[in-house]
Amino acid sequence: MRSTASSAGAGVAAELARLGSADRTALARRWRMLFGKPAPALPRALLHRIIAYRVQTDAMGHLDAGCAKLLDQLGRSEIDRIPLPERRRVKPGTELIREWAGKLERVMVLEQGFAWNGAVYDSLSAVARAITGTSWNGPRFFGLRDRKGSS
Repeated sequence: MRSTASSAGAGVAAELARLGSADRTALARRWRMLFGKPAPALPRALLHRIIAYRVQTDAMGHLDAGCAKLLDQLGRSEIDRIPLPERRRVKPGTELIREWAGKLERVMVLEQGFAWNGAVYDSLSAVARAITGTSWNGPRFFGLRDRKGSS
């Protein structure tokens, strides 16, 4: 037996398929059913997109306020004002690989620290320092963070 969510999704998919092949007259009738007024004088493709959006939001809900704000900023090309998400920690069990001085260096992320060359280190920077002999930002050394000045 299908769940209610998957049944709703199937109904929306079927409705979207019908809308995709509908002519402008059929879209105008659907517009009147959804919005309670005559369809505006818009091209068929735009009517189709607006109705499809309405069908989906009626079935599954609207975007949350944060997503809507982000999309508005993207639409206004305000990319520099959009805060970046927090960097996530690398999950335990992940293997980080970096070539250094012609040799592949492999580091295993542990619950508490990082294993490299038979030893456990408290930070990636300590591992990078052990590998290179110089002071490095560990996440940058392993490619987890962009270099300064790059985009």
